[in-house]
Amino acid sequence: MTDSSSFRDPARPGAPIIPRSDWDRAPWNRWTFQHVREMAPTAQVWRGEGPASPLRQAHQAIDGIGFSVDGRHDTIAGFLRTSYNDGLLVLHRGKIVAERYHNGMDARTPHLSQSVAKSVVGTVAGILIGRGLVDPAAPVTEYLPELGATAYSGAAVQHVLDMTSGVVFDETYTAADSHMAMIDAASGWKDRRDASWPASVWELILRLTEAECAHGASFRYRSIETDVLSFILQRAAGVPLAELVSRELWAPMGAGEDAYFTVDPAGYALGDGGFNATLRDYGRFALLHLGRGEMNGRRIVPAGWIEEITAAAQPRLFGGVYHDVLPQGAYHNQFWIEGGKSAAYMARGVFGQLIYVDPAADFAAVVLSSWPEFVDAARTRTAIAAVKAIRDALI
Repeated sequence: MTDSSSFRDPARPGAPIIPRSDWDRAPWNRWTFQHVREMAPTAQVWRGEGPASPLRQAHQAIDGIGFSVDGRHDTIAGFLRTSYNDGLLVLHRGKIVAERYHNGMDARTPHLSQSVAKSVVGTVAGILIGRGLVDPAAPVTEYLPELGATAYSGAAVQHVLDMTSGVVFDETYTAADSHMAMIDAASGWKDRRDASWPASVWELILRLTEAECAHGASFRYRSIETDVLSFILQRAAGVPLAELVSRELWAPMGAGEDAYFTVDPAGYALGDGGFNATLRDYGRFALLHLGRGEMNGRRIVPAGWIEEITAAAQPRLFGGVYHDVLPQGAYHNQFWIEGGKSAAYMARGVFGQLIYVDPAADFAAVVLSSWPEFVDAARTRTAIAAVKAIRDALI
């Protein structure tokens, strides 16, 4: 019998213990990203009572497609073999043209999305904005007056949608005392290192009282912004986030399986990275975006909001790893925009999660992974190059 600080893989009796402090990191993530419910408390995102949206299939051979990146030549088969891939789904003209599973994953396996969850929350924000329940120009404190004593005072909802508030937030993933480390503990993913640390995500937000610049002055990737947005959506709709995603997005789009969020000790569903779903349902989410917010003849997300993701985005200097990956890109409404001449946009998460949407080509791809590293610019460039090579071979 194990103690509360560790877990075992039930498929491998006597195997090494999975430490609670590192369950979401290599090498454990090769197993845990498909078994998050065994690692942390969760809340159901119900798929609803209706039928699943049909996924038409027109499979094509993609393994031999070649591409070059960073002076290297590879093929899709080579990419899948060397990229710690767990699942790949390719959609073109509304049909599945490729569907691959690796590392024990199958069509019914939920996989941790990491920060792809942000784009799920952002899409629900678009729905509530279209309905008039949330005003992106309104102050954050109109919905969350409790934040008047924090550095979010004076910030607008759009600032958290675009991660352009001036709030100090340390996103360093590997630092033991960063805000990200505190999110890990506050969200229930890890144990608190110190009794003084926040006991919930809301408590962490209330402690963000320091500003580094004026609201709207610059982009800085801050995971906590999505959590602030999630609390705004919950307050505006009057229901918890997991129920809200089910009611407004997951059930209406015809998901095939329930999804789930991890929840913190206060019951908050972690909007910035705790969402888990199957490969095909991530594909349905991509199809919803390719349909400009419409699925099976039903309007779910306002078309104008979908179009605004890229149309209203302003190029930003990301710096560091983000500049290396998207030198002409932008971030808007919780999505990454490729920029340049491309109209494509992405949902991205650490450890290799990616949904690539190119409306002009009627093309999308979902890549689920369990990289050894949190972030790797070369791996990200390779994944995007591989996806674009498939797209170019299809159109």
